[in-house]
Amino acid sequence: MTAPAKADRAPPATIVIFGAMGDLARRLLAPAIVNLCRDGLVDRATTILGIGHGDGDDAALREALSEHVEDDACWREVRERISYLKGDFTDPAVFEALKARIEGAAVFYLATAPNFFGTIAERLGATGLLDEGDGFRRIVVEKPFGTDLPSAEQLDATLLAQAAESQIFRIDHFLGKETVQNIIVARFGNALVEATWNCRYVDHVQITAAETVTVGTRGKFYDATGALRDMVPNHLFQLLAMIGMEPPHTFEAEAIRNEKARLIAAICPPAPEDVVRGRYAAGRIGEEDVHAYRDEADVDADGDTETYVAMKLTVATRRWAGVPFYLRTGKAMRARDTEIVVQFKDPPMEVFRGSAIDRLPPNRLVIQIQPDEGISFSMAAKVPGPVVAVQPVTLDFHYRDHFELGKRTGYETLLYDVLIGDQTLYQRADQIEAAWAAVQPVLEAWGRGEGVVEDYPAGSDGPAAADALLARDGRKWHRIG
Repeated sequence: MTAPAKADRAPPATIVIFGAMGDLARRLLAPAIVNLCRDGLVDRATTILGIGHGDGDDAALREALSEHVEDDACWREVRERISYLKGDFTDPAVFEALKARIEGAAVFYLATAPNFFGTIAERLGATGLLDEGDGFRRIVVEKPFGTDLPSAEQLDATLLAQAAESQIFRIDHFLGKETVQNIIVARFGNALVEATWNCRYVDHVQITAAETVTVGTRGKFYDATGALRDMVPNHLFQLLAMIGMEPPHTFEAEAIRNEKARLIAAICPPAPEDVVRGRYAAGRIGEEDVHAYRDEADVDADGDTETYVAMKLTVATRRWAGVPFYLRTGKAMRARDTEIVVQFKDPPMEVFRGSAIDRLPPNRLVIQIQPDEGISFSMAAKVPGPVVAVQPVTLDFHYRDHFELGKRTGYETLLYDVLIGDQTLYQRADQIEAAWAAVQPVLEAWGRGEGVVEDYPAGSDGPAAADALLARDGRKWHRIG
């Protein structure tokens, strides 16, 4: 197996985590930082300063962050450099205290509820904590980045009033996954793939992000958000951008971000009949009985929040003229599966005229993002025997068979890129706003009471209307899982 490629060690900095006692910091950020330490990519002078509104001290934060970290020499080294500052994220005194504890470079990671993003940025700016006189100062903003186009524009305006675009890192953790990053290499590093990556050869593209988990304890957040806001203008559109963008003139950050921004700006808002809403009902996932979304804690049983959305999109570029993109995402589904399926057009059948073959199985390139990262290509092959008969066969590549990746959270690359100032995998303001612009008409229609929410059993592949969306075009979804 091949070990991960080596990179230079990042410069030292203070990593300030707002919301340091929260789930994101414990499950993902702390393990990722320790993994970077194990890889030799974090400078030993790097420190972690957690800020939270709850009671606690340095020892309490260290204990909280140890929950999902393997106890080894690297963790013990990182652990000693963790400290805690209690305070309200809106209190100016907290930021004065923070300023007194920071020297040199710093990263401010906003692992908080979205309603604090703008306020924290304003407080950081007012206190001078974003001035880069003695080292870089960078802000990492989690999703959701706004709840619609106007709120995203307002948040961008607030951030850009306090910091330069080069200081703002709008994170999308999907882009930290190895297979997502490999899309660019798979596309532009293989002549056969790039030569056929256009409307002449591609019939359609499917992008799926299916989860088996329910909303769990996140009912209050999710009921105000829903599947579309939670997944489509960020995760799914970022995958769409990487699949559909034009070749950048270099592989530097701004060249790639320019092409992604152009692609997202070319997404045509879907027609109302091209959008499906669903909500999970009671069902069974594996061996577990699951109750309906309406019965989850902290949700409005009479509301219309969707836990599933599917849509048909077109992209107004020469490369993708006439090619539909089908997107779907949902919770409480049969299997966990995030994938991109590129289905190619049927080949001419003249050579098989007079044979028993009236149709060949389609060629599909499947980019599996999770859980089993890899790429597969399905093609037609003759079945052994005297009769000319065909069946699909698959050529498979699995990351686990070729590379030693270890236990990763997906945040390692993203955190490392913040420390070295590489914004390639981060969203820019124009990308964010163009994505919201594409779904804004849908949100407005739903706000007027349009768009029926169809129930689907937990543990299924989603509502029947999603199958009908493709069936009317003579197509069907690739099987989940």
